[in-house]
Amino acid sequence: MQMRYSPAIRELPPEERPRERLQKYGAESLSTVELLAIIIRTGTKKESAISLAERLLSAFKGLKGLYGASLEQIAQIEGLGMVKAVEIKAAIELGKRMFSFSQGDEIVQITCPQDVVNLFPDLPFQTQELFKAIFLDVKGKLIKEKTLFVGTLDASISHPREVFKEAVACSAASVIVLHNHPSGDCTPSRDDIEMTRRLKQAGDILSIPLQDHIIIGKGRFYSFRASRSDIWTSRANVAE
Repeated sequence: MQMRYSPAIRELPPEERPRERLQKYGAESLSTVELLAIIIRTGTKKESAISLAERLLSAFKGLKGLYGASLEQIAQIEGLGMVKAVEIKAAIELGKRMFSFSQGDEIVQITCPQDVVNLFPDLPFQTQELFKAIFLDVKGKLIKEKTLFVGTLDASISHPREVFKEAVACSAASVIVLHNHPSGDCTPSRDDIEMTRRLKQAGDILSIPLQDHIIIGKGRFYSFRASRSDIWTSRANVAE
């Protein structure tokens, strides 16, 4: 089978080269393949950076798949290697942080579960469960966020102690916790329900109320506050 010739970027007319097009028309005018080719910079003897970018996206079934790929998986693509894989992951991380936040950069107001979900665009793509807490002031403005646990969660883990230790340390007026389900299904498990009850009770005792517990799946999320009002009543039982 004869390999299709893939011209190097330098062989393309200037108006077709990704870097020149970005300079002239802006980054928003470039396709995902062209932007990725700029990051990759150089191709191989067999194919251009554009062709390599196309093959990379195809291997991971698009940008979302590439987002969730590990450094090692990217480096295994023929023509890339570890150096280019590191550069690609660095660019992805920068993009992620643009849609996230850093303490002190801006005032983040939390008014609904969607506001919380928007803060963590990477969570649906994580392959491990991450349990996070965000701490709010009396006006619902973000004070800080912290990842408290990594890995499979269960009700036996002392979440209340870790969550409210941080809340006291930063003088939070209230707390919201969230975690992801790598399966993509955001339906709460029995342990999720039990853990939420315990956190709600601990917050009530400490007068640092738990505002919500949000489970993030693929394209969906589950809000305990919106879906399980029984947990927010004073007569809610500890056992389901």
